Amino acid sequence: MQTTSTHTAVHRLDLGYFVRPASETGGPEPRVEPVLAYLVEHDRGLLLFDTGIGTGDPETEAHYRPRRRPLQAALTAVGASLADVSVVVNCHLHFDHCGGNPLLAGKPIVVQAVELATARRGGHTFDELIDFPGARYEELTGEAEIWPGVRVVPTPGHTDGHQSLVLHRPDGTVVLAGQARDVASHYAADHLARQAASDGVEPPLPGYPRWLDRLADFAPRRVLFAHDCSVWEPPRAG
Repeated sequence: MQTTSTHTAVHRLDLGYFVRPASETGGPEPRVEPVLAYLVEHDRGLLLFDTGIGTGDPETEAHYRPRRRPLQAALTAVGASLADVSVVVNCHLHFDHCGGNPLLAGKPIVVQAVELATARRGGHTFDELIDFPGARYEELTGEAEIWPGVRVVPTPGHTDGHQSLVLHRPDGTVVLAGQARDVASHYAADHLARQAASDGVEPPLPGYPRWLDRLADFAPRRVLFAHDCSVWEPPRAG
């Protein structure tokens, strides 16, 4: 497919961590997970993909035991500031992904329309992180190229309105997958399940999310995640 490659730099931002209870990990123990955002340098400006952990109610705080790193401190570490950010893209609107949005009042926030509608119905996130003073949303319905070489692709599953960011670079496509998958190994398993199905391996085979077909169209060189420091890269033929 034809795509536009742009010179973009991607900086991973450490915004703290939380403890996912064993009841949510599928295993016998809790898991400590990082909270990662990404700052994209582009000819059009600076794009911030996710903004960190917001303050929850006492029940949520006790459930996840978060430790936060201030967004401004993380930006300063890569030579940027809140004022420098041109646009925000949230993969979804749970409190550990949009917590810093109120610090960026007046900046456009790109979100899927279904995600914003779900957040506004309640029980999805914390209201003060959504309709705060100066909140300015740019709602999408599906896929869109928001800057040259920067494409938003819906990756529903974790939430109905989850989205990922595809960056076309001269050295290969990078995907910021957010929480499309919790960890890189789950994405790797999905990739192999898709490969097996494509190769005609007889069932039974594990399923995989349909959006993986769309991401595969871009032949990503690297896929980065919101809650895993590991990076997925395609296996290379020897």
